[in-house]
Amino acid sequence: MGSELQLIVTFVFFLGLLASGMAVPFAIITPAVVYLYMQGGFAALNGLGLVSWGSMNSDTLSSIPLFILMAEFIQQSGLGFRVYGGLARLVSRLPGGLLQTNIFGCAMFAAVSGSSIATAASIGNVALPQLTSRGYDRKLSAGSLAAGGTLGILIPPSIAMIIYGTFTETSVAKLFMAGIVPGIILTLMFMVYIAVHAILKPSIAPKLAADGPLRISRAIADVTPFMLLILGIMGAIYTGIATPTEAAAFGCLFSLLICRVFGTMSWGVFVECLRRSVLAVGNIMFITYAAFIFSYAMSFGGVAEQITEFIIDLQLSRMEFFLALIVLYTVLGALVESLGMIVITVPLLYPILANYGIDPVWFGIIVVVFIELGQITPPIGINLFVIQSVWRGTIGEVVAGTIPFHLIMFVLLGMLLAWPELALWLPNAMSGK
Repeated sequence: MGSELQLIVTFVFFLGLLASGMAVPFAIITPAVVYLYMQGGFAALNGLGLVSWGSMNSDTLSSIPLFILMAEFIQQSGLGFRVYGGLARLVSRLPGGLLQTNIFGCAMFAAVSGSSIATAASIGNVALPQLTSRGYDRKLSAGSLAAGGTLGILIPPSIAMIIYGTFTETSVAKLFMAGIVPGIILTLMFMVYIAVHAILKPSIAPKLAADGPLRISRAIADVTPFMLLILGIMGAIYTGIATPTEAAAFGCLFSLLICRVFGTMSWGVFVECLRRSVLAVGNIMFITYAAFIFSYAMSFGGVAEQITEFIIDLQLSRMEFFLALIVLYTVLGALVESLGMIVITVPLLYPILANYGIDPVWFGIIVVVFIELGQITPPIGINLFVIQSVWRGTIGEVVAGTIPFHLIMFVLLGMLLAWPELALWLPNAMSGK
């Protein structure tokens, strides 16, 4: 069997396993091992032990469990309810009311969780009962939460950025900084859309009674510890005082403290946070490990070099290359889970970037935005199911509510293509360029 046919068989096998419903890590690692065997027999499998140890023995990856544990502290202690309530009193006076709180609350929680799923689930559990009881538009309520949850992987810290940085040996600190400006822009674009929609159609968001000065001051007090946590983490990374892993460790300790003071952090809650974190980290790390095996198999067979030569031979312009990426990631977003998109495509596409003069930090942000789109693209979009699972609506209502936010994300992609400085200005400032 020729090498090209072997590769085709491997990818057909991979897609077949995904379509059959097999868990993503097994669907990745099984065809990778089969491809290795087809390439070199049992001798080709000898390197798996070294790859297993060398890939997972990483300081960068050690920040993932710390960020996840920090998010669990905030979610399980009830601090998320308190922060959302404070934000509701501060932000909900804007056109759109609590719908604005959904977006702003997701952006705030994204700045400590690093996970789209955690962001959507945490804010959704708090917000949906209030939105439903007050008569807010059901589709837009669900859609704003599903789309707002995607900010969890764009606004740093971001688990997706950590995985991308690990595979490409790109500075995670620079990736974090690169995500701040696009994350703020996307948050504002979401909020502007909701405000315009609410002005044109007031029935989607009933007006709330204005709060007095005392309630406003209490709201500020509720939000302040959370803001200090965010500023402490990002400030330490930006100034170079701490690496992302060290900042994550600091964030865990500080979040534990504020959850003990302002939330409900009993011994039982603490143990539950550890249990949930272990499950989440185990899932992420298993996908990452499977991806390294997949990457090793592709490297062993020279696939990256073949793809690079193939694309160069096509003589695509820079814009044509990006249009091809849009098609690729749009299709993958409807079929493959978010981390799966990174681990399948990045090892193959990364060697091509130099031929087009593409900055790997900027490309990392582009990939993350594509992954955000995948999080709310049916039939696999995980945020759609997260939101549907915490209310009594249908998946169709959630999908319909996310359509405007899809379009806004494509606008952001166009802005990043036209003005790469939106992503690169802050990391370049951090490095003194």
